[in-house]
Amino acid sequence: MSIITAASRPSVFRGLDYFEEKKVLSWSQIDDFKYEGYVSGSGKEPYFVTIDIEHPKRSVCNCPHAKGTRRVCKHKVALFFTVFPKEAEDFRKAIEEEKRRKEEEEEQLYDDIENYVNGLSVEQLRIQLINFMIELEEQDDDLWE
Repeated sequence: MSIITAASRPSVFRGLDYFEEKKVLSWSQIDDFKYEGYVSGSGKEPYFVTIDIEHPKRSVCNCPHAKGTRRVCKHKVALFFTVFPKEAEDFRKAIEEEKRRKEEEEEQLYDDIENYVNGLSVEQLRIQLINFMIELEEQDDDLWE
């Protein structure tokens, strides 16, 4: 488990934003696995953050979201990415690859639908349209129940 996999998806994305916006004001290494630093956020004062890369759930932040919990907040993620900028770069690349792959899948789906519809006879197309309209009507009924 890493800081990234221990955090929620929104916390990782916001942490990446904070990293890119240089909201980590300072940081230092405590030991082989622990780092601490100050991260600016929505509060008046910067948040004090300690991350433990060996045991991410032992990381600490005094922000309202994480204080007193084992949650991995955006401030912890921002500190992690600041300490390990290659991780931020790899995460950004993985997100871009995922987005590209989803776009390709969507494009392929549209092509498949178009090819399917173009291959139907007029009678088959009528039947498919009627079935589709019936399914839509049934879904609408389910919404109102």
